[in-house]
Amino acid sequence: MDWFYTQPVDIRFGRGRLQELPKLLKDYKKPVLVIDSFFAGSALEERLKELAGTELVYSDISPNPDVSQVDRCAALLREKGADVIAAVGGGSAIDLAKAASVRAERISDYHGTGKPVPQDHLPVIALPTTAGTGSEVTCVSVLTDRSTGKKCPINSESFYPAAAVIDPELTLSVPPKVTASTGIDVLCHAVEGYWSRGHQPICDAIAVHAARLVLDWLPAAYSEPDNIGAREKLAEASVMAGLAFTLPKTTSSHACSFPLTSIYGIPHGEACGLTLDFFMHVNSADPRTQQLSHLLGFGDAELFAEHIHTLKKRTGLRCGLSDLALTSEEIDVLVKKSHHPNLANNPIEITDEILYELYTTLSKGSN
Repeated sequence: MDWFYTQPVDIRFGRGRLQELPKLLKDYKKPVLVIDSFFAGSALEERLKELAGTELVYSDISPNPDVSQVDRCAALLREKGADVIAAVGGGSAIDLAKAASVRAERISDYHGTGKPVPQDHLPVIALPTTAGTGSEVTCVSVLTDRSTGKKCPINSESFYPAAAVIDPELTLSVPPKVTASTGIDVLCHAVEGYWSRGHQPICDAIAVHAARLVLDWLPAAYSEPDNIGAREKLAEASVMAGLAFTLPKTTSSHACSFPLTSIYGIPHGEACGLTLDFFMHVNSADPRTQQLSHLLGFGDAELFAEHIHTLKKRTGLRCGLSDLALTSEEIDVLVKKSHHPNLANNPIEITDEILYELYTTLSKGSN
C-alpha cells in the first residue's frame, strides 16, 4: 500500500491560547479580522481587534457562505493592502477567509469548475469558535453559489491556514443545537475519513481517536453547555477529525449533505449526520467499516448505526424528512444532485437505486 501524509498547519491547542494571537501577528503590518456575523459588535470582536491590533473587519458571512461574500471580502483585502487574515468563527467564517485569501476577482471561477486556485495567497490564522468543521486544519473551503443553487467544496493547497489556534473557551457560547450539529459533523468526518477509499494508516488512527471522543463527550457538551471539560474534548475531536479526512476525503454522507443544505436549508452538520446511519448499514458489507465498528466498541456496523440514530435523537437532531412532504419529483432531484465526486470515495458503490431508497426512507421517517 502506497500512501503519504502532510500537515503544514501550525496547531496550537489549549484553554486560553487566544492570548497568543498578538505573537502570531507580530511580523505583519495590515491584519484583517474576518469574524462570524454572530460576533459582530460583541465584546469578543472588540477583544479580537485589540489582540490583532486592527480596526479592519469583515463580517458579512452567512451560514454556508456565498461566493459573492467571498468576492466582497477579497475586494476589501485588495483595497486595504492586507498582509494576513485572522479568521474567527465556525466553518463558514474560516472557509470564507481561506477562499478570500487568494484575492481572486471571482472565486466562482474555481467553484466546482476544476480550475486550479491561484497559489499566491495571504496567510490565514484560524481560530474556530465551534467544535465541528475542522476547517482550521484543512485545505478545503465549502462555498455556496445561491445564484445557481450550487454548494460544493474547493480543494487547494493555498487554503491550508498558516496556524490554527484551538481555544476550547471560544466554544462556550455555542448553543446546544449548534453543538449537536457540529458534533455530528465531526463524527461524519472521522467515520468517512476511515472508510474512504483514499484511507491511509495515519489518518485511520486519528479518525478512531476523534470518533471515540465524539461518542463519549457529545451528549455532555449538548446537555451541559458550560461543561468546559466536555467542550475541550469536542474541540480536540474536531481538529483531529479535520486531520483524519483532509487527505482521504469525505464520502457519501457529505455528498448528500450538499443538496440537503442548498435546497432545504438544513445545517451542514445536521445534513451530514442525517444520512450517516443509513450509509453505515450500506457499508456494513465493507470489512473496514466492520473493523471501525469493532475498534469503537460495537459488535458490528449495524449496532454502530443504531447507536448513531440514538445519538441523533438524544441531541435533538433530524432523523427524517417527513416534515418536508417530499414528492417523487423532489426525491429525483435530490438523487441527481447527490452525484458529487465525493460519492465515489465510498467503499461500496452508491447507485441511484441506493440513493432513491435513502431519500424515500428519510421522507417517511420522523424527525
